[in-house]
Amino acid sequence: MSGTVIPGTPIAVDFWSVRRAGGARLFFLSHMHSDHTVGLSSTWSRPLYCSPLTARLLHRRLQVPARWIRPLEVGQSHVLGEEVTVTLLDSNHCPGSVMFLFEGAFGTILYTGDFRYTSAMQSEPALRGRHIDRLYLDNTHCHPQRPLPSRQRATRQAAHVIRTHPRHHVVIGVYSLGKETLLVDLAVEFSTWVVVSPWRLEQMRLLELPDVFTAEEGAGWIRAVDVTEIRWDTLVSWNTLHPTIAILPTGRPVKVTHPNIHPIPYSDHSSFSELCEFVQWLKPCSVIPIVRGSTCQAYFQKYLSSAPQALPDLKIPKPVQESVQQQRKGQEPTCLLKRAAWRSGPRGVVYESPEKHPEKSEELTGVKVLQQSYCESAFRSEEGCACHVGEEKGQGEPSGEEPAVARAANAVGQAPSSNEHFPTGFAEQYLLTPLNVLKQNSSQKFDKLVEDFFRRGETS
Repeated sequence: MSGTVIPGTPIAVDFWSVRRAGGARLFFLSHMHSDHTVGLSSTWSRPLYCSPLTARLLHRRLQVPARWIRPLEVGQSHVLGEEVTVTLLDSNHCPGSVMFLFEGAFGTILYTGDFRYTSAMQSEPALRGRHIDRLYLDNTHCHPQRPLPSRQRATRQAAHVIRTHPRHHVVIGVYSLGKETLLVDLAVEFSTWVVVSPWRLEQMRLLELPDVFTAEEGAGWIRAVDVTEIRWDTLVSWNTLHPTIAILPTGRPVKVTHPNIHPIPYSDHSSFSELCEFVQWLKPCSVIPIVRGSTCQAYFQKYLSSAPQALPDLKIPKPVQESVQQQRKGQEPTCLLKRAAWRSGPRGVVYESPEKHPEKSEELTGVKVLQQSYCESAFRSEEGCACHVGEEKGQGEPSGEEPAVARAANAVGQAPSSNEHFPTGFAEQYLLTPLNVLKQNSSQKFDKLVEDFFRRGETS
């Protein structure tokens, strides 16, 4: 499961186990890929924040009651209660996907969710010149040995494969959401309809995509099918009717056992070089990988800011509520500043494990959860920051790149292993931080915290 409960805040992103969410009271959905919605269903009964397009898909596909869905305009800043300001930014991943920029007493946090970096993001007013304390980074392809071309270049590779098979029908394997731009580009390039199933056609219209899709069989010679259909037996069956090739757009390594299956390195996740460029430009204080089991922080050490991070809020946050007047009128949260939103089993294909990590990830238990987000320069070493641990993606349709036949249902995520760590307050976090770091922020504040902490222990 790809989901995070952000320590020291009332925020949970793509995390839908309320029982394990600890003190989280604000729930955000980055996009509609299945690994980001594990546990989310028609029984959900808390306010949920997402982009307007994701809100439409969420209600249509998972039947989440509309009264709990709070769509927030992309490119605008919104105040939730009195504690959190959030700005949604296009993540360039799939329709409706966004990054979240959180601001509050806990500092400034950027949660990328799944994203594909482009240099155009540097012109986003919400990020330009912004100090970022914690960067939760999509590290799906954070491996120097796994380069990826741009999506434009990958599209040209797919077009080249099609041109070298002028008498073949073309089948393209995609997930329920994602790769729509590739389909549109190929339809325009070859002046043909893209044939899809009726339910997918309904979704394409919901997404307000160009009118290049049809459910009429035989109307076009390019067809989009579910990725699980790209198999040996289906290729054999299709070729008995008409010469057919299959294109598999994915950034993951694959093995193919049929000569007519053509993998294309088309990815909706950032390449390693793009991640480096993004972190180098943003200069956050710390990088926290969203996909667990990676030591990617070491790659970004030289790009991190040495400025002191904001210490966590000392008070246990009160329940965050939208204003009563807004709830009664059915309005969305207040907009502070409007910003322009930029446009943004069977034989056949066998997905290989992209990287083998002999070392096991540190378990998120007890105090280590509280430590993970407050890394200072005193923690850093040449090998990278070892105290940041993210959540490993499942094997399902997670990021639009994994096989849809094996869906992740691990609800552990990054939530605390027990709720008992939250009611005791956050003073413990200061006690677990090196003295020189705390003194750097405020020696008087630290002394008072220690005194209050021990006084509370004596009276309890």
